[in-house]
Amino acid sequence: MGDFVTTLGTSEVLSIQQIFCGLITSFVLCMVLASVYRWTFQGLSYSRSYIHTLVLGGMITSLVIMAIGNNLARGIGILGTLALIRFRTPIRDPRDMMFLFASLAVGIGCGAGVYSVPVVGTITISIAALLLHWSPFASRREYEGLLRFMLPVDSPAESKIKELLRTCCSAFQLIAIRESVQGDVIEHSYQVRLLDPSYQKDLLDGMNKIEDVAEASLLMQRTTVEL
Repeated sequence: MGDFVTTLGTSEVLSIQQIFCGLITSFVLCMVLASVYRWTFQGLSYSRSYIHTLVLGGMITSLVIMAIGNNLARGIGILGTLALIRFRTPIRDPRDMMFLFASLAVGIGCGAGVYSVPVVGTITISIAALLLHWSPFASRREYEGLLRFMLPVDSPAESKIKELLRTCCSAFQLIAIRESVQGDVIEHSYQVRLLDPSYQKDLLDGMNKIEDVAEASLLMQRTTVEL
Protein backbone atom coordinates (compact mmCIF):
# COMPACT_ATOMS: atom_id res chain seq x y z
CA MET A 1 0.00 0.00 0.00
CA GLY A 2 2.86 2.34 0.88
CA ASP A 3 4.54 1.70 -2.49
CA PHE A 4 1.30 2.49 -4.30
CA VAL A 5 0.88 5.80 -2.46
CA THR A 6 4.50 6.68 -3.19
CA THR A 7 4.01 6.17 -6.92
CA LEU A 8 1.15 8.67 -6.94
CA GLY A 9 3.56 11.56 -6.74
CA THR A 10 6.47 10.21 -8.76
CA SER A 11 7.11 10.04 -12.48
CA GLU A 12 10.02 9.35 -14.75
CA VAL A 13 11.85 12.48 -15.87
CA LEU A 14 12.33 12.42 -19.64
CA SER A 15 15.33 13.95 -21.31
CA ILE A 16 15.07 16.71 -23.91
CA GLN A 17 16.11 14.21 -26.60
CA GLN A 18 13.34 11.78 -25.62
CA ILE A 19 10.69 14.51 -25.65
CA PHE A 20 11.88 15.85 -28.99
CA CYS A 21 12.03 12.34 -30.49
CA GLY A 22 8.49 11.56 -29.33
CA LEU A 23 7.04 14.77 -30.76
CA ILE A 24 8.86 14.50 -34.08
CA THR A 25 7.83 10.84 -34.50
CA SER A 26 4.23 11.76 -33.73
CA PHE A 27 4.41 14.64 -36.24
CA VAL A 28 5.78 12.45 -39.05
CA LEU A 29 3.32 9.59 -38.49
CA CYS A 30 0.32 11.91 -38.20
CA MET A 31 1.44 13.65 -41.41
CA VAL A 32 1.29 10.24 -43.11
CA LEU A 33 -2.24 9.64 -41.80
CA ALA A 34 -3.32 13.16 -42.79
CA SER A 35 -1.89 12.71 -46.30
CA VAL A 36 -3.71 9.38 -46.75
CA TYR A 37 -6.94 11.00 -45.56
CA ARG A 38 -6.49 13.88 -48.01
CA TRP A 39 -5.73 11.56 -50.96
CA THR A 40 -8.73 9.32 -50.24
CA PHE A 41 -11.23 12.08 -49.34
CA GLN A 42 -14.37 11.91 -51.52
CA GLY A 43 -16.84 14.19 -49.75
CA LEU A 44 -17.77 17.80 -50.53
CA SER A 45 -17.06 19.61 -47.26
CA TYR A 46 -13.25 19.45 -47.28
CA SER A 47 -11.69 21.18 -44.26
CA ARG A 48 -8.03 22.27 -44.17
CA SER A 49 -8.31 22.87 -40.43
CA TYR A 50 -9.35 19.22 -39.93
CA ILE A 51 -6.11 18.10 -41.62
CA HIS A 52 -4.19 20.33 -39.25
CA THR A 53 -6.16 18.84 -36.34
CA LEU A 54 -5.03 15.34 -37.27
CA VAL A 55 -1.38 16.39 -37.05
CA LEU A 56 -1.54 18.70 -34.05
CA GLY A 57 -3.92 16.40 -32.16
CA GLY A 58 -1.43 13.55 -32.30
CA MET A 59 1.44 15.75 -31.14
CA ILE A 60 -0.59 17.23 -28.27
CA THR A 61 -1.70 13.77 -27.15
CA SER A 62 1.93 12.65 -27.20
CA LEU A 63 2.86 15.66 -25.07
CA VAL A 64 0.09 14.90 -22.57
CA ILE A 65 1.17 11.26 -22.23
CA MET A 66 4.79 12.30 -21.64
CA ALA A 67 3.65 14.85 -19.06
CA ILE A 68 1.61 12.24 -17.17
CA GLY A 69 4.21 9.47 -17.28
CA ASN A 70 3.43 6.93 -14.56
CA ASN A 71 2.13 9.55 -12.14
CA LEU A 72 -1.46 8.60 -11.32
CA ALA A 73 -2.27 11.79 -9.44
CA ARG A 74 -1.05 13.94 -12.33
CA GLY A 75 -3.07 11.87 -14.78
CA ILE A 76 -6.27 12.34 -12.77
CA GLY A 77 -5.61 16.09 -12.57
CA ILE A 78 -5.07 16.42 -16.34
CA LEU A 79 -8.17 14.31 -17.00
CA GLY A 80 -10.25 16.64 -14.85
CA THR A 81 -8.82 19.68 -16.64
CA LEU A 82 -9.58 18.24 -20.08
CA ALA A 83 -13.15 17.47 -18.96
CA LEU A 84 -13.74 21.23 -18.72
CA ILE A 85 -13.01 21.65 -22.44
CA ARG A 86 -16.04 21.24 -24.70
CA PHE A 87 -15.48 20.34 -28.34
CA ARG A 88 -18.40 21.68 -30.35
CA THR A 89 -17.15 20.83 -33.83
CA PRO A 90 -19.50 18.17 -35.29
CA ILE A 91 -17.93 15.21 -37.11
CA ARG A 92 -20.54 13.92 -39.56
CA ASP A 93 -18.55 11.20 -41.28
CA PRO A 94 -17.55 8.21 -39.09
CA ARG A 95 -14.48 7.85 -41.33
CA ASP A 96 -13.26 11.28 -40.21
CA MET A 97 -13.68 10.20 -36.61
CA MET A 98 -11.57 7.09 -37.21
CA PHE A 99 -8.71 9.13 -38.68
CA LEU A 100 -8.85 11.50 -35.73
CA PHE A 101 -8.83 8.56 -33.32
CA ALA A 102 -5.87 7.05 -35.19
CA SER A 103 -3.87 10.26 -34.82
CA LEU A 104 -4.60 10.30 -31.10
CA ALA A 105 -3.51 6.68 -30.83
CA VAL A 106 -0.25 7.57 -32.59
CA GLY A 107 0.27 10.37 -30.08
CA ILE A 108 -0.32 8.01 -27.17
CA GLY A 109 2.19 5.50 -28.51
CA CYS A 110 4.84 8.15 -29.16
CA GLY A 111 4.27 9.72 -25.76
CA ALA A 112 4.61 6.36 -24.03
CA GLY A 113 7.89 5.72 -25.86
CA VAL A 114 6.77 2.51 -27.60
CA TYR A 115 7.63 3.74 -31.10
CA SER A 116 7.25 0.39 -32.84
CA VAL A 117 3.50 0.33 -32.12
CA PRO A 118 2.60 3.68 -33.76
CA VAL A 119 5.01 3.11 -36.66
CA VAL A 120 3.61 -0.31 -37.56
CA GLY A 121 0.07 0.90 -36.85
CA THR A 122 0.40 3.94 -39.09
CA ILE A 123 1.78 1.89 -41.98
CA THR A 124 -0.90 -0.80 -41.64
CA ILE A 125 -3.80 1.64 -41.27
CA SER A 126 -2.58 3.73 -44.22
CA ILE A 127 -2.33 0.66 -46.45
CA ALA A 128 -5.81 -0.48 -45.37
CA ALA A 129 -7.29 2.97 -46.06
CA LEU A 130 -5.70 3.13 -49.51
CA LEU A 131 -6.88 -0.38 -50.39
CA LEU A 132 -10.44 0.46 -49.32
CA HIS A 133 -10.27 3.67 -51.35
CA TRP A 134 -9.03 2.03 -54.55
CA SER A 135 -11.10 -1.15 -54.32
CA PRO A 136 -14.83 -1.31 -55.20
CA PHE A 137 -15.58 -2.69 -51.74
CA ALA A 138 -18.87 -1.29 -50.33
CA SER A 139 -19.48 0.91 -53.38
CA ARG A 140 -22.89 1.07 -55.07
CA ARG A 141 -22.81 1.69 -58.81
CA GLU A 142 -26.50 2.38 -59.28
CA TYR A 143 -26.45 5.84 -60.88
CA GLU A 144 -29.44 7.23 -59.05
CA GLY A 145 -30.92 10.58 -60.01
CA LEU A 146 -33.97 12.83 -59.88
CA LEU A 147 -35.93 13.44 -63.11
CA ARG A 148 -38.28 16.42 -63.27
CA PHE A 149 -40.52 17.61 -66.09
CA MET A 150 -43.74 19.54 -66.73
CA LEU A 151 -46.74 17.89 -68.37
CA PRO A 152 -50.22 19.27 -69.14
CA VAL A 153 -53.18 17.77 -67.33
CA ASP A 154 -54.61 14.62 -68.99
CA SER A 155 -51.74 14.49 -71.47
CA PRO A 156 -51.53 11.24 -73.52
CA ALA A 157 -47.72 11.40 -73.34
CA GLU A 158 -47.48 9.52 -70.03
CA SER A 159 -47.32 6.14 -71.76
CA LYS A 160 -44.42 7.31 -73.95
CA ILE A 161 -42.59 8.65 -70.89
CA LYS A 162 -42.89 5.35 -69.05
CA GLU A 163 -41.71 3.47 -72.12
CA LEU A 164 -38.64 5.70 -72.31
CA LEU A 165 -37.96 5.19 -68.61
CA ARG A 166 -38.10 1.41 -69.03
CA THR A 167 -35.55 1.70 -71.84
CA CYS A 168 -33.00 3.85 -69.99
CA CYS A 169 -33.58 2.92 -66.35
CA SER A 170 -33.30 -0.24 -64.30
CA ALA A 171 -35.87 1.20 -61.88
CA PHE A 172 -37.96 4.35 -61.53
CA GLN A 173 -40.51 5.62 -59.05
CA LEU A 174 -42.85 8.63 -59.07
CA ILE A 175 -42.13 10.47 -55.81
CA ALA A 176 -43.95 13.81 -56.18
CA ILE A 177 -46.63 15.59 -58.21
CA ARG A 178 -47.16 19.33 -57.95
CA GLU A 179 -49.64 21.61 -59.70
CA SER A 180 -48.27 24.59 -61.59
CA VAL A 181 -49.60 27.39 -63.82
CA GLN A 182 -52.95 27.56 -61.98
CA GLY A 183 -53.44 23.80 -62.19
CA ASP A 184 -53.14 23.51 -65.97
CA VAL A 185 -49.68 21.93 -65.81
CA ILE A 186 -48.42 19.21 -63.49
CA GLU A 187 -44.79 18.94 -62.40
CA HIS A 188 -43.67 15.32 -62.11
CA SER A 189 -40.67 14.17 -60.07
CA TYR A 190 -39.26 10.66 -60.62
CA GLN A 191 -36.47 8.96 -58.77
CA VAL A 192 -34.63 6.98 -61.43
CA ARG A 193 -31.78 4.49 -61.49
CA LEU A 194 -30.00 4.48 -64.84
CA LEU A 195 -28.73 1.32 -66.46
CA ASP A 196 -25.48 3.16 -67.27
CA PRO A 197 -24.28 6.74 -66.67
CA SER A 198 -24.02 7.28 -70.44
CA TYR A 199 -27.84 7.09 -70.59
CA GLN A 200 -28.18 10.54 -69.00
CA LYS A 201 -28.05 12.31 -72.37
CA ASP A 202 -30.27 9.68 -74.03
CA LEU A 203 -32.92 10.08 -71.34
CA LEU A 204 -32.99 13.87 -71.56
CA ASP A 205 -32.99 13.87 -75.36
CA GLY A 206 -35.84 11.36 -75.38
CA MET A 207 -37.85 13.43 -72.91
CA ASN A 208 -37.41 16.61 -74.95
CA LYS A 209 -38.62 14.82 -78.09
CA ILE A 210 -41.88 13.73 -76.47
CA GLU A 211 -44.77 16.07 -77.23
CA ASP A 212 -46.20 18.07 -74.30
CA VAL A 213 -43.10 17.51 -72.13
CA ALA A 214 -41.46 20.76 -71.01
CA GLU A 215 -38.54 21.77 -68.76
CA ALA A 216 -37.14 18.25 -68.45
CA SER A 217 -34.13 18.08 -66.12
CA LEU A 218 -32.08 15.27 -64.60
CA LEU A 219 -30.10 15.71 -61.39
CA MET A 220 -27.70 12.89 -60.54
CA GLN A 221 -27.11 12.46 -56.87
CA ARG A 222 -24.92 10.60 -54.40
CA THR A 223 -26.83 9.49 -51.34
CA THR A 224 -23.66 9.20 -49.23
CA VAL A 225 -22.77 12.90 -49.35
CA GLU A 226 -23.96 15.27 -46.64
CA LEU A 227 -23.97 19.01 -47.23
